[in-house]
Amino acid sequence: MRSSACARWVQGSVLSFALLASVAAPAGQVEVLHWWTSGGEARSVAELKRLLAADGHTWRDFAVVGGGGDSAISVLRSRVLAGNPPAAAQIKGPAIQEWGRLNVLANLDEVARRQQWDAQLPRVVAEVMKVNGRYAAVPVNVHRVNWLWINRQALRKAEVRAPTNWDEFFEVAEKMRKAGIVPLAHGGQPWQEFTTFEVVALGVGGADFYRRAFVRLDPQALHSDTMAQVLATFRRIKGYTDAGAPGRDWNVATAMVIRGEAGMQFMGDWAKGEFLAAGKAPNKDFLCVSAPGTSRAFIFNVDSFAMFRLKDAQATQAQHALAATIMSREFQEAFNLNKGSIPVGTGVDMGRFDLCAQESSAYFVASNMVNALVPSVAHKMVQPDAVEAALREAVAAYWNNDRMSAEQAMQRFAAVARPR
Repeated sequence: MRSSACARWVQGSVLSFALLASVAAPAGQVEVLHWWTSGGEARSVAELKRLLAADGHTWRDFAVVGGGGDSAISVLRSRVLAGNPPAAAQIKGPAIQEWGRLNVLANLDEVARRQQWDAQLPRVVAEVMKVNGRYAAVPVNVHRVNWLWINRQALRKAEVRAPTNWDEFFEVAEKMRKAGIVPLAHGGQPWQEFTTFEVVALGVGGADFYRRAFVRLDPQALHSDTMAQVLATFRRIKGYTDAGAPGRDWNVATAMVIRGEAGMQFMGDWAKGEFLAAGKAPNKDFLCVSAPGTSRAFIFNVDSFAMFRLKDAQATQAQHALAATIMSREFQEAFNLNKGSIPVGTGVDMGRFDLCAQESSAYFVASNMVNALVPSVAHKMVQPDAVEAALREAVAAYWNNDRMSAEQAMQRFAAVARPR
């Protein structure tokens, strides 16, 4: 009896202490700079707010309508330098390292150890989130860039199958043109040309060449026979676009494929949302296939939130809760279902995702296993803004000026890699 009573007293004391701890646990507020203000992105932010509220924390929007331009970054910089940073800001790629060099980012290693981020994330993705070996940002999703989107009816009309290599791509394009279909829907904007170019570079040169050229900026790769072949293939592609391409937005190009006016488009998986919004179904109305030569590789574009060092303990606690929530399976599933991307961490059930997302997730895992997971240079995942801009401008110049030779383009590439 005595031991039983003692046990009941201990159990009751533990329960009371736990209840008191939960009641007394201080709630904090997280202020977040982002530009997810419409559509599926806004729904995803609402879900993040809900999950944080369930933890007892509040969310304060520092939202920028229309995307994260220079004005948003200027406001952020002034806030940080004034010693009043938000808890988190939508920052990705090398920009995380740039903020890290200012010694203003938080250390998220405690959260990362608790959730085993190193085990959940491919190393090449984890390294983007770290500053001096410590986590300072949390990834939200993964986009695959190297997709080829195809109108299924266009394939039937041209009596061809989806291409798997560049020879087949040009055969399909030629037959589509003869069938009265624009072979390739393209938006003539520098970022779209750079997107197509990096896909061609991966498909022609492979993952090792891609890394040497765009990650390491190896002058020998940037000015090589392989790069010359990339440029030749890239220019040949232009011949299968239409006269209305210059200045066209990417979603307008996607609409051409949806309507069957064009047969194919090179674009990341954000294009899928346009097909789905138009009531089209994967594998029935349209195909999502790996760009030619890239079935065993994956160009990734990852959205992320960098976390800033805070003075207030409650705000820091809420910030850690935000980081943990973002990496939770519940949020990863909800966010990526809304946005059309795929979860960045392992263990998320892909059963509710569409066929293209399921394939993308499988490619993500498989490409990591064979060391063919590479960051997008066109979408600012690997080089500082100035380097990315110089490469993008060189690619755009080559695309838009048929008199510019491959040799001239390669000289411009190599100049970017020279020490300044």
